[in-house]
Amino acid sequence: MKFLFDFFPLILFFVAYKLADIYVATGTAIAASFIQVGWLLLRRRKIEPMLWASLAIVVVFGGATLMFKNDTFIKMKPTVLYWLFAAILAGAALGLRKNLMRSMLSAQIELPETAWARLNWSWAGFFAFMGAANLIVALNFDRDAWVNFKVFGGIGLMLLFVIAQALYLSRHIQESGGKS
Repeated sequence: MKFLFDFFPLILFFVAYKLADIYVATGTAIAASFIQVGWLLLRRRKIEPMLWASLAIVVVFGGATLMFKNDTFIKMKPTVLYWLFAAILAGAALGLRKNLMRSMLSAQIELPETAWARLNWSWAGFFAFMGAANLIVALNFDRDAWVNFKVFGGIGLMLLFVIAQALYLSRHIQESGGKS
């Protein structure tokens, strides 16, 4: 259920695009993002910083798309968001000597320090890759191809990456399973 909730704005964006056009889809994504955050606020749930960042970026880039009637802005939104996440993970590791993946996940799993470092850098690299892939598709293919990549390619690549991460982590979780 959380998976659907996380992708709620993206799913509605896709449906609105198929039923109308990029501008209706953009407005729908902005509205859906506000509804998503509002729902969490009403339920007194914690709103992750990544969700706040996503809301801000969709409002700015989506708003620019609607204001200037230029879909380039909304096409750049995923790249900006992915590169922001990559920069935050890398910047925290290099500048603050803080592993944000460990900060987010250490309550759920126990890993050796090297595995935490690899996890953090692999996510930073994945987000950098996803930003570049979005940029390549947005600048070199038509709008339909970009929308399909954004929805199906993005979710598919994320799913494959998460599975690869789970396989990698399973080795280290078993090794540290005896620790308390």
